[in-house]
Amino acid sequence: MSELASESSTQGLARSADRAQRGKALSAFEQLRRRHMADAAALAPEMIARIGWSADRLAAHRQDRLRALVTSAVARSPWHAERLAGLDVERLDETSLDELPAMTKDDLMDRFDEIVTDERLTLASVNDHLARLPQAGYLLGRYTAVASGGSTGRRGVFVYDWSEWTSLYVGLCRYLLRAASGSTPPTGAVVLASVAAGHPTHPTAAWARTFAGFPFDMVALPVTLPVEEIVSGLNAVQPQILFAYPSALHLLTHEVAAGRLRIAPRRILAAAEPLLPEIRAAAERAWGQPVHNWWGASEGGGLGNPCELGRTHLGEDQVIIEAVDADGRPVPPGVTSDKIYLTNLYNNTLPLIRYEITDQVTVLPERCPCGSVHRLIGDIQGRLDDVFRYRGRLVHPHVFRSPLSRRATVVEYQVRQTLRGAEIDVRCCGPLDVESLQRDIVHALARVGLTNPEVRVSTVERIDRGVAGKLKRFVPLPAVRPAVRMTA
Repeated sequence: MSELASESSTQGLARSADRAQRGKALSAFEQLRRRHMADAAALAPEMIARIGWSADRLAAHRQDRLRALVTSAVARSPWHAERLAGLDVERLDETSLDELPAMTKDDLMDRFDEIVTDERLTLASVNDHLARLPQAGYLLGRYTAVASGGSTGRRGVFVYDWSEWTSLYVGLCRYLLRAASGSTPPTGAVVLASVAAGHPTHPTAAWARTFAGFPFDMVALPVTLPVEEIVSGLNAVQPQILFAYPSALHLLTHEVAAGRLRIAPRRILAAAEPLLPEIRAAAERAWGQPVHNWWGASEGGGLGNPCELGRTHLGEDQVIIEAVDADGRPVPPGVTSDKIYLTNLYNNTLPLIRYEITDQVTVLPERCPCGSVHRLIGDIQGRLDDVFRYRGRLVHPHVFRSPLSRRATVVEYQVRQTLRGAEIDVRCCGPLDVESLQRDIVHALARVGLTNPEVRVSTVERIDRGVAGKLKRFVPLPAVRPAVRMTA
């Protein structure tokens, strides 16, 4: 008996030691995360103050940051040093910015190791880190990495250091803080529920993972869950702030009408997809509150943030946005662009200077009554993807997009709906475990209610982009084309 007791005690001690070791690893990340939240809280007053800067002060800040960014990029990035050779940085300003060459996602992904300014960061190491999420903590103890399929269908990888990630996040939520007179509500006092991406390779999930607790108690309900689970989760937490992809917001308004969703959010935020007028109207009818539209991107965080009046402002202290036509020529205020060139003024780790994003943006000529001189934009229009409908069951493209974007070797993809699932073509830059990818997507489809889904993934040399050169990533069956449309 005593020997058994001794053996049991030894096994128990071993198990306790193992649990303690795992707890130590978790607490190390948590300690860093809490430091990061404290840094975000410390930065918030300055970022809120920038909303009210004068036009002259804002312009001077932008010029200083632009020159500092380009100086750092030329000194530390071999690729930028080559493309910007001979540039007189001291004479560079926004009026001469269009003399610099544009930068594409192909440039970024093909020359990543020469663009990033920390030689320890390679595309291989960043992809390895992304593959280990959510178990992994900070990359090299200080970096946060995210991946995005983006509007072109090619996977993009982006990385931010500690202070850059802090700036990204506080820039996202500063108008919410200003609405609370600049105060920071106590942890847990305000619940923000997010119906968006659930995996921390995606920006919306990544910033929630780092900063949950400041300034809101964040509850993530992945958009890939069955709608019944999302509704149950929202009913349980009763959020004061609801953040959702517009397509998910549209589905939730039907749940309100059916009496199954019973929440009363005081602020409704939409992002990541076009906020169509009918979706906005349905949500405002459902909850009696205005819908505030965010414009965000993996490349720069909150490119456009809604003020208290519901108008969307460019984050002009953080980014330079050039609205251009298909040939890269500037379009005037009030005219919708074909794309934009983004210059991220605060990310020196992965310098993006005149980086092409194919979002359609309308910069508005008027000023906002809220007092900010940051320019206004209209609701973002973009390349639209279609929700798939299977016998009345709506399936969000994120169900496919999430497992596809987590495969580092997937360069481009096209998902074609079939009667019982999908056929998916992928173009790869290396080996791909096709069977594993198929299983993940089958499992995801089953989770949202499809019975015995069938998925076939094929690797191809190229994907047809049509006459206009644009990739249609999600192709629904013509007979079941839904009314709800979205973009990445």
